[in-house]
Amino acid sequence: MLTVHHLNESRSQRILWLLEELAVPYEIVAHTRDAKTRLAPPSLLAVHPLGKSPVVVDGDLTIIESGAIIDYVIRRHGAGRLAPDPASADYDRYQQWLHYAEGSAMLPLMLNMYVGRLGEAGAPLHPRIQSEIANHLSFVDDHLAGREVFVGEGLTGADVQMSFVPEVARAMGKLADYPHMAAWIGRMHARPAWKAALDKSGPYALGA
Repeated sequence: MLTVHHLNESRSQRILWLLEELAVPYEIVAHTRDAKTRLAPPSLLAVHPLGKSPVVVDGDLTIIESGAIIDYVIRRHGAGRLAPDPASADYDRYQQWLHYAEGSAMLPLMLNMYVGRLGEAGAPLHPRIQSEIANHLSFVDDHLAGREVFVGEGLTGADVQMSFVPEVARAMGKLADYPHMAAWIGRMHARPAWKAALDKSGPYALGA
């Protein structure tokens, strides 16, 4: 059975969702953020030297990084589900979104959060950060125009991986300007597997 080291209000929520979609048995080891710093607790350092979440343990194998975890779970436990045929062009598009979510889209959103804590000292960086946020959110929104999912005709791991982007954008008050992405995340959050994962994980403010 897979073990998911789950940190509240974090990227690991989407891993629980993935496992529910695939009906793969798993257990949750819960870790709670420090109430003041919002950082992960020391207990995660006992699991992996980076002390970050998500971490998935499968037998003797410990895997970090959401995209790598999603790829692993689908290849090893998906039985052909939630990924396009590797010989198809859709598979290459699918891989693009798996990497794009954290490699590009999340960077300006995270910079916005951290630089915002600097007050006036961070003011010179705000225009560039806001420009990059708009650039990436517009790119995603345009891609989703007329689409139900990111790749092909049905849900894939690309949808699971990309879900954190609009969740964070909404928490920052930016999602209302991107109607296609807002509608898409609404559809994802309406899925029974998403709701089942939420029931098991407990409160998740970004899923509101």
